[in-house]
Amino acid sequence: MNNSPLLQATALCKSYRSGLDTITVLKNVDLSVQPGEMSAIVGASGSGKTTLLQILGTLDQADAGRLSFRGLELTGKSEPQLAGHRNAHVGFIFQFHHLLPEFSALENVMMPGLINGRPQAALKKKALDLLDRVGLGERVQHRSGQLSGGEQQRVALARALVMDPALLLADEPTGNLDAASGQRVFALLRELSENLGLAVIMVTHNMELAASMDRCLTLADGNLR
Repeated sequence: MNNSPLLQATALCKSYRSGLDTITVLKNVDLSVQPGEMSAIVGASGSGKTTLLQILGTLDQADAGRLSFRGLELTGKSEPQLAGHRNAHVGFIFQFHHLLPEFSALENVMMPGLINGRPQAALKKKALDLLDRVGLGERVQHRSGQLSGGEQQRVALARALVMDPALLLADEPTGNLDAASGQRVFALLRELSENLGLAVIMVTHNMELAASMDRCLTLADGNLR
């Protein structure tokens, strides 16, 4: 059995300048993520949780440390190479859904594949299947303004999954949802993790949700434990 990590972060460090001060956000953070594993990251507001998630997803770069995916080094790669990595392997879902209001739910879900040049017929079939799986099979032609907050977030989830990522990074995905909608989004993530081997790293303030994950890590004073 192959127990090699999907994602491996080693000694990640990150600081920001604020006037004359240097604010250290991450101090030698280590993290190993296995395929199909669901991990929660909790911590106080401003502790660097979103910064860490962005570094893990290669949307930002650490000042020091290493990051690898399936054993392949990502540290030092060019932005086009990192963009290719994200498009092929990583899905993102945020607290705010960031749907394009002029497009339907179906078009929003298809968008990453259209940008990637995927064949439209197969892409549409995939998007329709995902929308059906998130319970929106009857809402595919509705624009975002015609959907509830929970429905919009489920469209965003389907969009994050349309390229079949191995890793899903979720930043407060249930933060703007009522309890019932939040639980439904989490249940969908759990199902996809178990059935598809999808690894999930979720930043959340919801401690009940965090406790339902495979493990819960706390980021405090720049340290992850």
